[in-house]
Amino acid sequence: MDSRNHSLADFFDVDADMAGRAKMFGEYLKDIREKRHLQYRRISTDGSGPVMKVVDHYTGKIKEMVYLASNDYLNLTKHPRTIAAGRKALEKYGSGAGSVPLLGGTLDIHIELEKKIAKFKGCEDSIIYTSGFGSNCGSLLSILQEKDIAILDTYVHASIIDGCKSTNIRFFRHNDMNSLERVLQRVKDKYRTKLIAVDGVYSMDGDIAPLDRIAELAKTHGAYVMVDEAHATGVIGDTGRGTPQHHKIEGKVDIVAGTLSKALGGVGGFIAANSELVELLRYYSRPYIFSTAMTPQVAGSLLAAIDVIEEEPEHRERLWENIRYFRSNLTALGFDLGNSETAIFPIIIGNDLKVKEICRRLHELDIYANPVMYPAVPKRLSRIRMSLMSAHTKEHLDKALDALETAGREYGVI
Repeated sequence: MDSRNHSLADFFDVDADMAGRAKMFGEYLKDIREKRHLQYRRISTDGSGPVMKVVDHYTGKIKEMVYLASNDYLNLTKHPRTIAAGRKALEKYGSGAGSVPLLGGTLDIHIELEKKIAKFKGCEDSIIYTSGFGSNCGSLLSILQEKDIAILDTYVHASIIDGCKSTNIRFFRHNDMNSLERVLQRVKDKYRTKLIAVDGVYSMDGDIAPLDRIAELAKTHGAYVMVDEAHATGVIGDTGRGTPQHHKIEGKVDIVAGTLSKALGGVGGFIAANSELVELLRYYSRPYIFSTAMTPQVAGSLLAAIDVIEEEPEHRERLWENIRYFRSNLTALGFDLGNSETAIFPIIIGNDLKVKEICRRLHELDIYANPVMYPAVPKRLSRIRMSLMSAHTKEHLDKALDALETAGREYGVI
């Protein structure tokens, strides 16, 4: 099989049973590896950081790479305070919670974390989950039914789309308020609950939702608003509290969702809202009811991470210095960055094969970046996705810029 003639989309629905489909996909992966286009599941031996030790797929040797594929924006996975707090919780509570939250797994450290998240996000209460996907998907499945409707930005995260499978869905064009208003007018008086759901910062494009305008339209048309703060928390807003703070509408968004695995450096997810809605979720949200509660170590580390964001703004300030420096230099080289505004940099190539080849070349030059191709994005928008951390130095960024210039000129994209 020649992988250049295929994409992941070709293996969603093939004329073969389960084993046959897996065999075909295995042949596809084998050819990708042989062409040195396999830039997935690269194995780290030392965890997240500006430079990562990686087991090379092709040589089997460990190489040090400038790591530009992490969501650990503030480098809190290895902050001394988060490590110490996690260790303290581990020693006090043990390695696990022992049960699901509703029945016997709720610890006082979980309650402390829920209260801290709610305060941090300007909401009455919050509920924590063991994954960000589970928090979005599970909450929406429990809130929206066949008499309701979800109105979604076309670029919204997959966890939100999957959470709306039991309800009606209408999409509006990405960050297009005229398109949103047209959808709201079309669904007027037709549904019991109208919920607009958007990302605060979009994970593949790095742009920010116009949440203030969305909230105004929602109020006018009797709709609720949900914002997923996965890539916004800790990064945008005057003190890192996210998109509502960035747009100066804290406390005016009905549902503030997010993951605990990006800038907070842990794992899990949350929903913050009014106390009545949060209490409803505790009894109807299946990923919360039927999953063992968050490990104490993670909860302890997350409590410390929120403290670091509030008390050590220098991490966010360094991140934004890096963002400005990297953007100005990439733009000067002639790369297309789309509408990126944050730590996420989509270098749009528009050709899947060139994306694979450039990522192969970057790997050879010790730059760790992710290829993003069809069907994750349209073919005309295939890209290399990079993201920055506060601990990246100018030397790290310059090495990446030099490698990108080399690969970009070799493959005719600049």
